[in-house]
Amino acid sequence: MNTTVKPVNQKAWLLVLPVFICVAFSAILPLMTVVNYSVQDIISPERRVFVGTEWFASVMRDDELHAALLRQLGFSLAVLLVEIPLGIVLALSMPATGWRASAVLVVVALSLLIPWNVVGTIWQIYGRADIGLLGYALQKLGVDYNYTGNATDAWVTVLVMDVWHWTPLVALLCFAGLRSIPDAYYQAARIDGASKFAVFRYIQLPKMRGVLMIAVLLRFMDSFMIYTEPFVLTGGGPGNATTFLSQYLTQKAVGQFDLGPAAAFSLIYFLIILLLCFMLYNWMQRVGAQDTEAKE
Repeated sequence: MNTTVKPVNQKAWLLVLPVFICVAFSAILPLMTVVNYSVQDIISPERRVFVGTEWFASVMRDDELHAALLRQLGFSLAVLLVEIPLGIVLALSMPATGWRASAVLVVVALSLLIPWNVVGTIWQIYGRADIGLLGYALQKLGVDYNYTGNATDAWVTVLVMDVWHWTPLVALLCFAGLRSIPDAYYQAARIDGASKFAVFRYIQLPKMRGVLMIAVLLRFMDSFMIYTEPFVLTGGGPGNATTFLSQYLTQKAVGQFDLGPAAAFSLIYFLIILLLCFMLYNWMQRVGAQDTEAKE
């Protein structure tokens, strides 16, 4: 038995060097700049004072930040609870083959091609009672709907807008997962006389677990960083009803030009997203492992 270890080809690192350079300029260097700002009080371009963790302590004591974080968590949780089941149902109802499948895929993906600011503008018009179809229809039905003056209506409108915009992404991922299931599984299910729910529970859902994990993480991270759509639609109002974390950070950095607290807050924001995604990923892994053990 030959146990000779082949030497590592050092030239292979040259192939990934451009990637490291791009990551350094696009992520590492900006992150170092943010860390630098977060520990300094920038009085003027020529004068800066080192303050250590003062900005972090100040941000953590900010009641407005706490309120924005709770709104953000509630919104992201609502997005997952609505978009994931809806995307699965949509994927299951889509035709599998033929020209109809291609046509449905194109139609489903159309909303994903619309820029975020345009989505906000569309729903801004759509929800108005004077010129918008949604506002006009609700008014005729006797529903007191006013997304510019009622906090609940504004929050629900932002949620429905996000569901309309991003549920197709979940559906396309689930559709890809369904198409990867070998036909032999369905043939065995037909021989055993399995119901449609049993096929979904024991064949389709387990085989979609990988793409569902990707969908959940993508939608959670994206919804947790939502900014453009609610900013265009409601401006964060009425009051602070739709002011989420990203808009609160922008107000700090751009509106008030508090670069130190904004930099500290952005790092905390990043750590929150990282921690929550880590917890969500591990929870989904444990659920999958428990299901596998139960079947065995």
